[in-house]
Amino acid sequence: MFLTITTTGTPESPATDLGFLLHKHPGKAQAFSTSYGQAHVFYPEATDARCTAALLLEVDPVALVRRGKGRGGRGGAPDAALAQYVNDRPYAASSLLAVALSVVFSSALRGVCKALPERAEQPLPLRVEVPALPARGGPDLVRALFEPLGWTVTAEPVPLDERFPEWGDSRYVRLVLDVPDGRLTLGEALRHLYVLLPVLDDAKHYWVSADEVDKLLRAGEGWLADHPEQKLITSRYLARRWSLTREAMERLELVRLADADDTAVEDIDNAVADDGPEEEPDSKPVSLAVQRREAILAALGATGAARVLDLGCGQGQLVQALLKDTRYTEIVGVDVSMRALTVAARRLKLERMGERQADRVSLFQGSLAYTDKRLKGYDAAVLSEVVEHVDPERLPALEYAVFGSARPRTVLVTTPNVEYNVRWESLPAGHVRHGDHRFEWNRAEFRAWAEGVAQQHAYTVAFVPVGPDDPEVGPPTQMAVFTQTTQTTETTQTTTNDRNNKEAKAA
Repeated sequence: MFLTITTTGTPESPATDLGFLLHKHPGKAQAFSTSYGQAHVFYPEATDARCTAALLLEVDPVALVRRGKGRGGRGGAPDAALAQYVNDRPYAASSLLAVALSVVFSSALRGVCKALPERAEQPLPLRVEVPALPARGGPDLVRALFEPLGWTVTAEPVPLDERFPEWGDSRYVRLVLDVPDGRLTLGEALRHLYVLLPVLDDAKHYWVSADEVDKLLRAGEGWLADHPEQKLITSRYLARRWSLTREAMERLELVRLADADDTAVEDIDNAVADDGPEEEPDSKPVSLAVQRREAILAALGATGAARVLDLGCGQGQLVQALLKDTRYTEIVGVDVSMRALTVAARRLKLERMGERQADRVSLFQGSLAYTDKRLKGYDAAVLSEVVEHVDPERLPALEYAVFGSARPRTVLVTTPNVEYNVRWESLPAGHVRHGDHRFEWNRAEFRAWAEGVAQQHAYTVAFVPVGPDDPEVGPPTQMAVFTQTTQTTETTQTTTNDRNNKEAKAA
């Protein structure tokens, strides 16, 4: 990935001041380590009349995949796996280059220059060139994004192959941005690039969390609130996560209103009458997933557990919630899907987590159909919306792996209540809630299964409704809380021996 920034100057204000503003000496070639490879800064030209700074980012595609940031294809097809290593990431400007800008030019991005503070606040004649830029939306979108900010835009489509013009153009453009009359400061220009490069690529190569809203608003200060493409910029920058996009749009509207009324944002945001409770008639109801997670956390808290297994952890939502509670000293997420574990690692920000926090959590791949000595010795285990994804003939294997072999003191199991499905207006009659569900139990079936497991493996079991408990069809989710009895290990060993004898006869 390659980007150049050029400015011109005079003897009184030499162009080489660019080196001070970027905090990078024109006489040196410098290298910086980033999360995705090596960034290099050098100056192809540096005179009083004209100075050009170049940023070259060497992306390591293998390291990118190993860190879980690659955009490889889904599924197990060989071409999908190969796409993780052979793609445009080393060459086309994207969110990776935006991250490099923030790392290498962090002070300039904020408009800070201790050596020449007044120069940092002055507009400069600038020219920015990006040889290969992914542009989902084509040259028209490039112009729609940059021209309202004062740039003169040249976006030349790159042909797929110059030898075969009939193939047409690729989705890449050669971008040249100019402000020859000096309408922008260097900091403003860098902030435009920081936001709009990933917007044009329409992809983020790291987990987009709530703090991305703050990053967007900081970089967009002074221009994003009034940009005609504000909604598109916000949505794409936040990876189309509607909740984050809505939050950002609401905060941008506050900024716009504050600017229009010459009022502080805090004054508008806190303008709530004190003569009664705040009403939210249109507030969104709490989702069933959140209610389920809260019920699990409440049940775990009542057990006094400190070391917890999340079996079938998926994308790590429960693990993330457990980490916020210091009562849990060890949290382990297990899933058969490496893709899910990769997403979970991004959600938890494992790579940036402090050492003390990282010592409390671990993720590993495993199948609940097999015994695993790594699962032994824990206070509690959670199987949230897991059993219904298991083929019925393999349920006994899961039961033994969890209740017979791992044997945590407490086991929480949640699963859909099929009786409640009639209350889902969007769910056709006779259909299960998810295409991967092998079955869905009614309350009597779940109770019979749970009581059978408890009796076989020396547990007691209690049942807890999750969600609104309909008087006719029950709750949408049913939860069983298994608690290990005080029976001796002799009973457990007898159960184990019986199972081994059955397996031997079957063999």
